[in-house]
Amino acid sequence: MDATLTERTVMPAESGRRMANLLAALTVPGRPALVAADGTHIELPEELYEVLKDVAAVLSQGLAITVAPRHTVLTTSQAADLLGISRPTLVRLLEAGEIPFDKPGRHRRVRLRDLLAYQARAHRARAAGLDEMVRASEEAGLYDLSEDAVTKRLPDHSEAAG
Repeated sequence: MDATLTERTVMPAESGRRMANLLAALTVPGRPALVAADGTHIELPEELYEVLKDVAAVLSQGLAITVAPRHTVLTTSQAADLLGISRPTLVRLLEAGEIPFDKPGRHRRVRLRDLLAYQARAHRARAAGLDEMVRASEEAGLYDLSEDAVTKRLPDHSEAAG
């Protein structure tokens, strides 16, 4: 096995039926295992089982998936790339205490586990903020329309182009 695995993107099959069948099989209760070519049953570790379920779910929906190896300790550039933000923005988050980091020498290092925890917290906070905005808008009556309100459909520019 090649220990220098690089990023790899897998496209879905034309028919998602095989992936859907695999996903259904993976959701059956019990200990999942692989069967080797020689018939040996190899029990799957829980982490691999969960990843396999996620991959099958995504491919069965007709979506592509990218698998990329990650170090468990990242440079600030790698961490910023993973979050999809600039390195200076990441450094501000680190200095503000939003994400723990180590500084063994001159350079900051971020543990992948801490970065993923921050990403999950930020996602939950954004979702809660949006939920609160919707609730406040509904309470303020911004979604209420009078019975005589006129609604107008915006033109579909794709029809004119085609």
